[in-house]
Parts: sequence; C-alpha cells; structure tokens
Amino acid sequence: MTEWVHARRAGAVGHVRLDRPRAIHALTTEMCEAISAAMLDWRTDAGVKAVMIDHAEGRGFCAGGDVAAVRRSVLEYGGKAGRAFFQAEYRMNHLLFTFSKPVVAFMDGITMGGGVGLSLPARYRVATENTLFAMPEMAIGLFPDVGAGWYLSRLPGRLGPFLALTGARLDGAECLLAGLATHYLPAAALPSAKERIAAAPEKLESILAELSEAPPEARLARNLDRIDHFFASDRFEDILAALAGDDGKWAGKELATLQAKSPLACKTALRLLAEGRAMPEFASEMRKEYALAARIILQPDFAEGVRAVLVDKDNSPHWNPAAPEGVTDALLDAIFAPLPAQEEWTPYEF
Repeated sequence: MTEWVHARRAGAVGHVRLDRPRAIHALTTEMCEAISAAMLDWRTDAGVKAVMIDHAEGRGFCAGGDVAAVRRSVLEYGGKAGRAFFQAEYRMNHLLFTFSKPVVAFMDGITMGGGVGLSLPARYRVATENTLFAMPEMAIGLFPDVGAGWYLSRLPGRLGPFLALTGARLDGAECLLAGLATHYLPAAALPSAKERIAAAPEKLESILAELSEAPPEARLARNLDRIDHFFASDRFEDILAALAGDDGKWAGKELATLQAKSPLACKTALRLLAEGRAMPEFASEMRKEYALAARIILQPDFAEGVRAVLVDKDNSPHWNPAAPEGVTDALLDAIFAPLPAQEEWTPYEF
C-alpha cells in the first residue's frame, strides 16, 4: 500500500487518511487503488460500521488528481497509459458512491477535482471555515469529472453549470448552502468528532449534529439570481453573449473568467451536465466520463493547460480551438462517442 494513504481500523470504524502534504494530497493511481482496496475489505467486514476519510497535515483535504503525472504519461507513452489513472480513480468514486455503510468525509481545507470525487459520494460531508471547494478543470483543458456530471447537474438552478465553467471557489458556508456539504463544523471540533465517531459509529449523525455550528453568511446567496439568469443556456456562446450584454461589474468579472478557459473544455462541460441530468445511474455516468477522459487527454488543450498552470506556471495557455465557434458539433460528437466495448470503464465486481 502506498505510503501516501493510511488505511486502518479505529474500533468499528475504517479510517482512510491521505498523507501527501507537499502535493496537497493529490491523488495518484496507486493512492486510488489503495483506498479502493481498503474500502473493498471493509465492505464485507461486519466489524466495520462506518468509514471516515480525512487528511494528515497540510492546508488541504485533496487538491485533485495528479494531472501533471497524467500529462507526462500521455506525452511519453500515449493515451492508453493515461487511461490507467482514470480507470482507478473512477472505480474508487463508484465504490464510494455505492458503499452501503455510512461514510463521512472531512472537507477541511482545499477540496478540488479529485478531492471532490472523494467527498461528494460520502453520505456525510463536513465543511469547515477552512474549506475551499472548486472544480477548476476548465483552466487545464480537462472537464469536471469524478462524477461531476451527476452531482453538479443536480444542484439547484444553474449553480452546476456556473461552478463547472468558472471554477468558482466556495467556502464552507457556501458548500452548506449549495448542498455540497451536509454539516458545518469549526475545524477545532474535528478531532473530537473523529474520536467520538470512532468510539460510537452508530451515533455518527447525532455527533455531527451536536458539534455543528451555524455558518457565517454564504456570499453565494447574493448571486444565485444572477447565476440563474446569465448561465441559463446550455450553449456556451449564449452564456458569453448574456454576460457581454450587461455592463455590471459581476457580469464583467465572470465574462473575463470564461474567456480565459478552454473553449473545448467549456463546451464539453455544458454538454456533460445537460446529459447528466437524465443519467439513470452513477455507473453510466462514470462510463461516459471515462470515455470523455480517454479522448480529451489526447486533445492539445489538456497538455497545454497543464503546462500553463502546473508545469511552467505562466498561466498563459494557447487554446486550440482558440474560440468557441471553433469547437464544432462534430468534434464534440467524436469526443462524446462511447468507447469500443472492450475499452469501456468497468466498476469493481462484487
């Protein structure tokens, strides 16, 4: 088992702790497989009544997947090597989503990308004053994955498309308002919460309720009407036009944000969420997202986006296509096409 994941029993509770602080606990293939191995063991262990997921030292729960490593594997070995990470990560996401025992994820600090995939399947999702939640994939030419097509499409109003396109960062109070978190606890209360849950997992829900506090005002609430208005369309060009047609400060800020993102990634995200609303079950969502990931990591925007944000860190990507109009329906259809049956994503067999 990788040294970056510690999985152990704490009484009747399985405890997964991420321990890669220098990378803000970014997930590797091996980390995903280690988490899944523990969850598979605990799934059938009658002595395990609940599972906790948290992080060791550092300023975040999980900053995402190690996309820089994925980029290197694609550049050096091609798309097949890059798929291995997504296969392992999405299997872990699905296992958490379908886990029959209560799971609580402590979203204390940075919770982005792959960290969202670790936390949102949990029955209980604890935010704190340190929580910083986002799906920032548009900035690296990817798309909001790890089940985001399922989760974000089911948020109220047009909040899902807004979060997917802008990569907006939400604090703990905003996560609670949006339904992304189920509880809000002060970070100082987390050690007590974990200790009490380990001692009495059957009281997990009441322990979290007892330690919860009323969060500060959620700033997001002030902008929900704007979000519903300007992000009403599933067509990217319509959203840009709506923002450009308003001379308000908020619209101008969001327009500038969207204009810096990968047009291909933005159009992919909007279509993913539109189709996700009607997805019948989570496994189908993961199968679709895996096919998307397999294809989009071969597009030039992925390598360029990761280069600009994480490798050279110049934050000056050159997108291809450079404009939304260049992302044709034919290109999107090709990216969204199912993989051949022998290449499709598959969940763990129970």
